Amino acid sequence: MPNIIRRGLAAVLPIAAVLGAAPALAQSAAPAAQDNADLASKFGGDNVTVGVAAAYVPDYEGSDNYRFVPAPLVIGQFKGFAFSVIGNRASLDLIPNNPGDKIDFQLGPIAVLNFDRTKLKDIDDRAIRRLGKVDTAIELGGYVGIGKTGIITSPYDKLSISVSYRHDVNNAHDSEIWQPAINYLTPLSRKAAVGLTASANRVGSGYAQTYYSITPQQSLSSGLPVYNAKAGWKNYQLGGYVTYALTGDLLQGFKLIAGGAYSRLLGDYSYSPIVRLQGKPSQWIGALGVAYTF
Repeated sequence: MPNIIRRGLAAVLPIAAVLGAAPALAQSAAPAAQDNADLASKFGGDNVTVGVAAAYVPDYEGSDNYRFVPAPLVIGQFKGFAFSVIGNRASLDLIPNNPGDKIDFQLGPIAVLNFDRTKLKDIDDRAIRRLGKVDTAIELGGYVGIGKTGIITSPYDKLSISVSYRHDVNNAHDSEIWQPAINYLTPLSRKAAVGLTASANRVGSGYAQTYYSITPQQSLSSGLPVYNAKAGWKNYQLGGYVTYALTGDLLQGFKLIAGGAYSRLLGDYSYSPIVRLQGKPSQWIGALGVAYTF
């Protein structure tokens, strides 16, 4: 894997929901006007969106240093089965969707490659580099959720709630991550749509020890105080996104995608010297790119 892409995947996880939700409108958005029958007839049908964005993200989770990285994505639906590959995250909905469905039941596998602090040269802070690199975590699990179309603004807006569970199978942090999430999206016209997203993460003790604790040996190497983080709620994130069709409409052609999010570390994670002394518990992330739907 080229190093520039690997760096992008290492940082794209916090913005996956924001970046991925915008092209996903191709699956769930339809025109606000009832007379656009040609477009409405495609609502809920099969399609694929491919794209790439420039993402502005922290060097590591909790850092106050930022950098630009590439963030690739592929998201779509085939024979009613929705799927996505967004940076380092992949998922598949095993419950098929049909055009015109108002209720969307969701159930399927999810996989994440966690590259946080695996490339020390991507981290500006010398003290953090001296803590040593972390192995790549292969996090596998599943998710369940439900979505409802036609909620507030039109017959085509959509509200979804979900919860996912995954566990590291590569012994990098050897623990679990729970993530509840809520998403709302609405089309503004044939060409534009916007959405909001919120999520939180609860992690196990292995995750806390690997990414936020400091052992006596690491303390000697880095100069940071010894610290012992425990399992619990790690952070919450609030974000928004927008997509605008440059050619065609929301369901076909080129489009601009943009998203941003605010993330806040909580509890033991916010008080870790990795965050409080060398970084910040509050972080802003964003992405701007182009995609094509066919």
